[in-house]
Amino acid sequence: MILGSDSISTDSENQGASLLVVSPNGRLRQELRERFVYPRWALTESGSGAEAFEYLEDGAAAVLLLDPLLPDLESSEFSTLVAERFPAVQIITLNTHTGRLVLGSTSPTPLSAEIAEALQGEREIPASPSRSDAMLYPHSESRRPMGLPGVIGESRPMLRVAEMTRLVAARDTTVLVTGESGTGKDLIAQAVHLLSPRHKKPLVVINCAAIPESLLEAELFGYTKGSFTGAVQSRIGRIHAAHGGTLFLDEVGDMPLSLQSKILRFLEQGEVQRIGSTDNLRVDVRVVAATNASLKTLVAQKLFREDLYYRLAIFPIQLPQLRERHGDVTLLAQNFVSKFCPHAELSTAALDVLEKHDWPGNVRELRNVLERTSILATDERQILPHHILL
Repeated sequence: MILGSDSISTDSENQGASLLVVSPNGRLRQELRERFVYPRWALTESGSGAEAFEYLEDGAAAVLLLDPLLPDLESSEFSTLVAERFPAVQIITLNTHTGRLVLGSTSPTPLSAEIAEALQGEREIPASPSRSDAMLYPHSESRRPMGLPGVIGESRPMLRVAEMTRLVAARDTTVLVTGESGTGKDLIAQAVHLLSPRHKKPLVVINCAAIPESLLEAELFGYTKGSFTGAVQSRIGRIHAAHGGTLFLDEVGDMPLSLQSKILRFLEQGEVQRIGSTDNLRVDVRVVAATNASLKTLVAQKLFREDLYYRLAIFPIQLPQLRERHGDVTLLAQNFVSKFCPHAELSTAALDVLEKHDWPGNVRELRNVLERTSILATDERQILPHHILL
């Protein structure tokens, strides 16, 4: 699972120019299919923002026609994410009620001018359904199961993960994401935040294994001036910084026992107390935790508090190993190649090598292998098995 590539393509002579229509309104998409026909246009359809990211990651569009009434993401946030991850994609906003071009929504180019002309036909394009209808029927008329922002995978285990992630994202329930190292736990945490009502507020990440035990409490809870040597001024902690948004506790299994009771108190009471202060500060924070360790085993070994485990694991999401995700290796490999070596393509023999490997390092290992492969195949048009070093 990866964040999207910036590689977007169109036909060299603007024949079959690639368009992606993003709208939950099936009638509007039908109308646009009739206006933008092959061979002049190559049209792809998406019923939601999350599904659109899948197509963009596959390099499916040079121009995106956006109905701002999306069922899963605010259109402004969606447009910002597209601009950041796929800067080559031109976004044209449509009027939700008429399907016509919103003036000033795009920079004038020959292609956008032609699109605008095609949109100004005599027929009225049916208005989009209400947001409530779109949310009630998010899968209707979509050609593919909806995935998650920044996540690639169509295997049965990953579709289950996507379903569970979307179900819990709309709530404030605490989520525990588990799985081997390199399976993409951080991406699931990001998806929970992006698809939640808190998506406009901060997503604050803290890696419990990367910060020394002596500093972790200060990082999480903050401190007052003079509370310890080096505290030259007061500072809020990461928990307070996530107010209104989401706190992602990565590698939570490495959190020291001495700090676990304070985290439990914060989770149960919604309050933090800075080091050196007696004041309790109310915070509104949704928590997502992740670990590659078995917290049940750590509980049995008295290395993790049992009450904290149950407080974190209200809604567990277990990520599958890459070797369990049949078919996803090819999808991921092609995406990595388009990012690292866009001039080349994977041969059938090379894909066979990748599919047969058991990937103990999961998606992270696959990414590293293909980055190394892109260096070895710099001057090649096709990636062959001898370019792949496992």
